[in-house]
Amino acid sequence: MVVFDYGSGNLRSAQRAMERTGADVTVTSDPHAALDADGLVVPGVGAFSACMASLRAAGGDRIIGRRIAGGRPVLGICVGMQVLFDHGVEQADVRAEDRVTEGCGEWPGAVEHLQAPVVPHMGWNTVAPPEGSRLFEGIGPQDRFYFVHSYAVRRWEFVSHSDRVRPPQVTWAEHGEPFVAAVENGPLSATQFHPEKSGDTGARVLANWVDTL
Repeated sequence: MVVFDYGSGNLRSAQRAMERTGADVTVTSDPHAALDADGLVVPGVGAFSACMASLRAAGGDRIIGRRIAGGRPVLGICVGMQVLFDHGVEQADVRAEDRVTEGCGEWPGAVEHLQAPVVPHMGWNTVAPPEGSRLFEGIGPQDRFYFVHSYAVRRWEFVSHSDRVRPPQVTWAEHGEPFVAAVENGPLSATQFHPEKSGDTGARVLANWVDTL
């Protein structure tokens, strides 16, 4: 398994958390290793635009696209989840031409500023996974995960027109308003929270993901 080093993210924390599941983990920016790995973890922290610029510079957007096209698992974490959507919208104090940053476009939708009394959303929160979720198997309604973010996907815009393809499974959380906390979509999975900082419940989510590889 590879934790992709593109200059953003809690790489060592992600590595240690994945190793606790029993996986053999390498942290690398090597595109060939990232393409060939059984599983690819894409962490991310900071601003959407900065993460996306670093990801593109490292060829990460192409690597993610090629892996998904080949049915090879990818897990995005925090901003590593956000960049999988169409675009991110920065705050109004940013120049107008710089407010919208194009993402990887694996899912439709925008990453926007949370509408909540207190932002950033920092601390522990529960989530509401859909029935049959593999990622949250064994997780109870009172189990909590660690979040730290000011932006989120506030609306799920993916619409499936095929009865033959299983639609993405979307997990929601709430901080001032509902937002997307996780997505499971074939080989592509992602969490807005930090499973590597979420104690035993986060470790269970990572173990569940590793079990699907």
